[in-house]
Amino acid sequence: MTNNDSIALLERAKAIHDRVITLDTHCDINVKNFTDSINYTQNLESQVNLPKMKAGGLDVAWFIVYTGQDSLTDTGYKKAYGNAMSKFNAIHKLVKEIAPDAIELATTSEDVRRIYKSGKKVAMIGIENGYPVGLDIKNVEKFYNLGGRYMSLAHNGHSQLSDSNTGEDDDVWLHNGLSELGKEVIKEMNRLGMMIDVSHPSKEAMRQMIELSKAPIIASHSSARALCNHSRNLDDEQLEWLKENGGVVQTVAFTSYLNTEKVEARSKIEKEIGTKIMDSLGVKWVDRKDIKNLPNDEREIYYDHYSVMRTLLKEKLSKMKNLPPAVDVSDFVNHIDYLVDKIGIQHVGISSDFDGGGGIEGWSDASETFNVTLELVKRGYTEDEIEMLWSSNLLRVLDEVQAVAKTLN
Repeated sequence: MTNNDSIALLERAKAIHDRVITLDTHCDINVKNFTDSINYTQNLESQVNLPKMKAGGLDVAWFIVYTGQDSLTDTGYKKAYGNAMSKFNAIHKLVKEIAPDAIELATTSEDVRRIYKSGKKVAMIGIENGYPVGLDIKNVEKFYNLGGRYMSLAHNGHSQLSDSNTGEDDDVWLHNGLSELGKEVIKEMNRLGMMIDVSHPSKEAMRQMIELSKAPIIASHSSARALCNHSRNLDDEQLEWLKENGGVVQTVAFTSYLNTEKVEARSKIEKEIGTKIMDSLGVKWVDRKDIKNLPNDEREIYYDHYSVMRTLLKEKLSKMKNLPPAVDVSDFVNHIDYLVDKIGIQHVGISSDFDGGGGIEGWSDASETFNVTLELVKRGYTEDEIEMLWSSNLLRVLDEVQAVAKTLN
């Protein structure tokens, strides 16, 4: 490719990136970044905030009301509900008080397009883990009324509603799929018009959800298991179910769900440096698989330090020579290619899992969002196809879920 050709390709990619609505279905949040003095109007350490969204041309961020799995007790449910409410409140504070001129909450695809046209950024809300619902199904409607437009019924560890993919580790299951309450929650989500997210529940739970649901489902942040054998990814059979159901899988830019070989080659070095950085922050390193075993409060504090460590680690790694190659945008788009080839482009989308462990070389935060579009253009995707991947597939599912809800009320 001549220099002129690559300049022309870059310009074409930039023009496409400017014209399409870019939507990321999974951006975790920390309520500490939603205060009067520290917030998303500032270019914080967080991988997502308004300056980074603007710099990278990321138009729509689904902010996540995430709750780590804890005990299935009244105390546990109460605490989980409090955590969820604090995150809903933080997102509402951002759009209503902190930056109403810069970002607005959307609950429908019409909202997304209207807000986008106005020049503002778009916030949407997803719920990661149905644990805060507790044993009171009325909470599903409460969360819907607060703007929640998708929910996964489990995270890492079985919830009262559903088994988790983590059951694959020890083959210990709580419900063999969904609990009775979980089945009721699926029906309630259909009735309200809330998308069902299968990114963390077990394979059997996903099968039961599809069987029960009258509307298409989504996997808000999962990649292809055939390319990377992790229980958080969808295998070919699950992908086939999702296709038949009319749903969409939002490919996730999370290193360990994209390329195991590359991750293993680098992780030893990263862990050594990361451990030293964590020590200097006065925190003991915890392996990713063990983070889920920390009590919720300790887990939140750990993630605060982890986020600081990641920034410092990135800086150190950038100065090191002869490092094994990092998982990058090319590895990410390999998964998109595979999924498109396997189930058709109309069933594939994009997510980052930023501020929740996501981020790869070339798309390490929202400011680098353009690099994904550039790679798609390099691989021959058309503007229409790129728009489908970035937003219109996901918004189509949201429309269909909301249309089904109208028929059930």
